[in-house]
Amino acid sequence: MTGRAGELLLSSLRRRRGAFVRLTGWSLLQGVPAFLSGWAVARAVDDGFLAGRTGTGLAWLGALAAAVVIGAWATHHATLGLSALVEPLRDELVTLVTSGTLHRSAQVGRPADTAGVARLTEHVEIAREAYGAVVVFVQGFVVTAVGVLLGLATLDPALLLFVVPPLLAGLGLFAGALRALAARQRAVVLADEGTAESVGTLTGGLRDVVACGAEDLVRERTGARIDAAARATRALARATALRTASLGIGGWLPLVLLLAGAPWLVQRGVTAGAVLGAVTYVSQGLQPALQGLVQGVGGSGLWLLVTIGRITEVSAPAAPVPAGGGPATPAGSGREGGGLAAPASGSPKSPAGGGPAGPARGGLGPGAGRRPPGGRAAHRPRGAHVELDGVTFRYARSAEPVISGLDLVLRPGENLAVVGPSGAGKSTFAALVAGVLEPGAGQVRLDGVPVRSLATDGLARRRVLIPQEAYVFAGTLWENLTYLEPGAAPEAVDAAVDTVGARPLVERLGGYDAPADPQELSAGERQLLALVRAYLPPAGLVLLDEATCHLDPEAERRAEVAFARRAGTLVVCAHRISSALRADRVLVLDGTRAGLGTHEELMAGSALYRDLVGHWEVTASPTPGRF
Repeated sequence: MTGRAGELLLSSLRRRRGAFVRLTGWSLLQGVPAFLSGWAVARAVDDGFLAGRTGTGLAWLGALAAAVVIGAWATHHATLGLSALVEPLRDELVTLVTSGTLHRSAQVGRPADTAGVARLTEHVEIAREAYGAVVVFVQGFVVTAVGVLLGLATLDPALLLFVVPPLLAGLGLFAGALRALAARQRAVVLADEGTAESVGTLTGGLRDVVACGAEDLVRERTGARIDAAARATRALARATALRTASLGIGGWLPLVLLLAGAPWLVQRGVTAGAVLGAVTYVSQGLQPALQGLVQGVGGSGLWLLVTIGRITEVSAPAAPVPAGGGPATPAGSGREGGGLAAPASGSPKSPAGGGPAGPARGGLGPGAGRRPPGGRAAHRPRGAHVELDGVTFRYARSAEPVISGLDLVLRPGENLAVVGPSGAGKSTFAALVAGVLEPGAGQVRLDGVPVRSLATDGLARRRVLIPQEAYVFAGTLWENLTYLEPGAAPEAVDAAVDTVGARPLVERLGGYDAPADPQELSAGERQLLALVRAYLPPAGLVLLDEATCHLDPEAERRAEVAFARRAGTLVVCAHRISSALRADRVLVLDGTRAGLGTHEELMAGSALYRDLVGHWEVTASPTPGRF
């Protein structure tokens, strides 16, 4: 990584030799105050103040002030010349990022990584600022160090014995620590990327996570990323102590040695002015320059190497994805070490639920789970027992309740259809039963346990909610179908695909190893994949919140009957009258009012239900669509 970054920087520098030479010239002029500082102070003391010639001493200090003005003027022009080096590098990095992104996006089966582009763009800006800082600090240190050493030599060569050895030792320690600092800085960058990627994916699928009861998994994975970032930061902080040590050895130790050795120097014939000039050289010239070098190279320089290395490795042309698919990385996975993908059966409209089903009318056609004659299952394994006790829910304190004082008991294995006009609270009801929403009053219990308390106890295996807008992530069909049941046997997946009616779709897409691109699938195709995904886990409760609304009537019937014949309890937010006809009981929601009964009972006693049935019968489409 460091080698590729260094090559890119050197290549950019070679193409702009003229600008670099001009910048060096201004930097040499900047070094005039550093060279004159100690020498002027020594002359002012020895030839002026100690000799009783105050005017001479003030003249030397005036010369030093003039040199400072010259240095400031040179600094102004050096800063302007710096842009001739920095801005072209920025343009080269932007071109590298853009071309790499376009190249990767052109690969078949690779979704556009907009978040990754944003991060690389941020890296470009970091590299731009860091490059300018490094050039300034490195050139400033070299010019200042040369000026200081020349000045010390002109005062008295013996002074170099107190400055050069600790300076070289400090620089050696710093140079030796750079590789470790670069590795730790890179670890911090990658950890930050992983955390940002995980959190970004999480915030985009919070309801899906809750819908699947995946809170523990998400907490574990996201927490691991955050812990990794903390460890990387602590490791960098420990390594940074070497920078402080090198600064102490190279910048402060010479000053201590000069002060401690002053009596010896004076006995040897070194003047008091020369000793004071040497102290000035170290404290006002060498020490600030070394501090700038250590902080600049050890901070901005490391960021420069790491970010440019990251840009070059991520922007490199990607290997083509095989046309047949192969294992794909779920959306949101990190570039290194995986990431967070949170596909679920939930959606922003209404999350989670899961399980079996109740009686249903109508045949299933080819596939598993055929019912014996008579329309009812001869034996239905036990499902979830659902209780709503005085449940009230509103979306704001000042808002009217969507559901008010609702009492309801669903027997294990029962099939309930929920109907009502748009906005009557059907999705809210499903979310409350699934434990995604918490009632303002009352309690929802699943098998006698408050459903909200099950969130950390494998809730995804107790219930599954499938919303209207099904969630499909960028991965293979197999990854999408088995997300809630990763250990599912191929035979079980085949049975689920055939029973739900998704076999033609699987074959059309090229089999289980084929990539599932959400953008290339219709709404109905996405619903079929979500239905198979929810069919696999052994949940005791399944909630279909208009989860088949994009299927044609026959496909909808087949899917609903498949879930009804599974062991368990089924709740269907009905999209067509056929769903209500297949249910054991029907719940009619109309604001804060609710009615419950069989189809026949409600036709006789609920005007709203009769209106809904009439509306369904009038608007039923005689020509089923593709899905």
